[in-house]
Amino acid sequence: MITEILDRTGVTADPAEVRQLLAAPAFTAQLDELAETLRRDPALVRAEAAGYLREMGATHTRRAVDDWGRMSRWLARAHELVLDPEQLRRLRVLDAGQSLLFPFSHRSYLDGITVPAAVSRGGISPSFVLAGANLDVFPFNHLLRRSGFVYVRRSTTDLPVYRLALRAYLAELLRNRRNLCWSIEGGRTRTGKLRPPTYGVLRYLVDALDAEPGMRALIVPVSIVYEQLHEVGLMTDEARGMRKHPEDLRWLWNFGRSQRERFGRAYLEFGEPITLQDRLAELRADDPAGSHVVERVALETSHRINRATPVTTTAVVCLALLAADRALTLDEVLTTVAPLARYLTRRGRPVAGAANLTDRATIRRTLDDLVRSGVLDGYDEGTDAVWRIAPGQHLVAAFYRNNAVHFLVDRAIGELGLAAAAEGGENGLRTAHRETLRLRDLLKFDFFFPSRAEFAEEMTTELALVDPSQAAGLHEFTPGDAQRWLENARPLVAHLVLRPFLDAYQVVADRLDATDESEPFDEGRFLAECLRVGRQWALQKRLASEESVSLELFKPALRLARHRDLVESAGPDLGKRRAAFLAEIHETLRRVTVIAALADQERS
Repeated sequence: MITEILDRTGVTADPAEVRQLLAAPAFTAQLDELAETLRRDPALVRAEAAGYLREMGATHTRRAVDDWGRMSRWLARAHELVLDPEQLRRLRVLDAGQSLLFPFSHRSYLDGITVPAAVSRGGISPSFVLAGANLDVFPFNHLLRRSGFVYVRRSTTDLPVYRLALRAYLAELLRNRRNLCWSIEGGRTRTGKLRPPTYGVLRYLVDALDAEPGMRALIVPVSIVYEQLHEVGLMTDEARGMRKHPEDLRWLWNFGRSQRERFGRAYLEFGEPITLQDRLAELRADDPAGSHVVERVALETSHRINRATPVTTTAVVCLALLAADRALTLDEVLTTVAPLARYLTRRGRPVAGAANLTDRATIRRTLDDLVRSGVLDGYDEGTDAVWRIAPGQHLVAAFYRNNAVHFLVDRAIGELGLAAAAEGGENGLRTAHRETLRLRDLLKFDFFFPSRAEFAEEMTTELALVDPSQAAGLHEFTPGDAQRWLENARPLVAHLVLRPFLDAYQVVADRLDATDESEPFDEGRFLAECLRVGRQWALQKRLASEESVSLELFKPALRLARHRDLVESAGPDLGKRRAAFLAEIHETLRRVTVIAALADQERS
């Protein structure tokens, strides 16, 4: 048994889960086994594990929770939180007899405050919040530990004892039916869209359930989206390559002060739950080896978060202005937004606050709000008031646009499938199907797609919107049919949604093609070169917008290149394969340009 720490009254000061683990023979046996593997003194390994447990150990005390509640309301005062009471009612029913796991999207430091506060406000058992150790800021860290915040180190590769302690601690929380909150992305998005999920926490939770089949856990995906955020400018600077400053007491004070100005609403939505044990059983039935079940659960969770994320008025206004990349009148903004609003209604996509996206007053108010925050410039000294993206604010506007981009990706891919079908071959359906699957594979590191079967259903739905006869069952069509549908379809969104990402892919593919394959690959140097060349191309208008000049867009493109064995490869013909990758991006962008031209014809 590992020695306990006592407070001044002689009562143990350790939180319940820490106390239980330190007294558990099974945990001590695991540590002794690890000590033997590491060839270390078991007593020292036990002492190290005890230190880690006390570092991460958390609890809920009434006084700390009340004090933190007041402080968190001060920190989040810039936003009015919008919740669905019916969703909370259903969660209260599910709260009994199992742990509720709340993986949330991460757009702001406020998320880790807002999500657990919303859970508690709804009458649900308090959650333990897994927070990055970078937020372990004195003196508030002691208050937060007593308010359920568990500080977790980000880098644990060289800390096997820490990993074992964390795994055991999370299992003990589940054993005690605690609820958990954590960011499925690991860190804040710099682009506004959901980042790829991290697997560490979920893997430990799955291991815990496998070890004790009697435990129950329900994943409740959580989406939180803001009309505007004070911290977006700093995040987009980091996407351009600026070094991230560490969080400390001064940072916390400045962050709190920045929330003085009201910045609209924050919309929190709970997605469709996943019964973790049942889903694991289904996945293992399909894949007995079970080598990727954790990854598949994480991707499904992220997909459900996206499905729950509503479209904000800020997102569609920024989409319209980024697409034009010039000043627009109110009528011109509405002309772009109106077909998008009709499309979202037909597809049953949620709109934040049930806002009317075609209402002039609503759009005008959003434009003015974005001017006040510096994202847009307004000019009203001519015959008409006009608005444009302010200089240096394209990445900020893109952040807000990308809050909604997940609902338009299927439409954009469907349009490019039709564009391919319109260019030749009598079997248009087969051509479109092949092209949409190619695009799904090309973009899989930037967007969350369902299974191939579900994706095919989404493409069928999109096709039925442009040709209602397809709803009764897919049938062949000619290149002429595809061209006619594209000319009549509204909205056309491929250029609005995909061009920023494909332009970034083009920069990465071009720099890879220019890289000497015989030299060692230096990722940091390569990405820095992409930033330099991207800035040059933006100035030359070889990119549609400067928003494509972003590390957060270059990195997924580089991941795709690695996946295709185009970076550090021992395979043959690396130069030819890199050139083929660049040609593929060029061809895709050419079709995006075709869609953009059709959209311009309609506007003119």
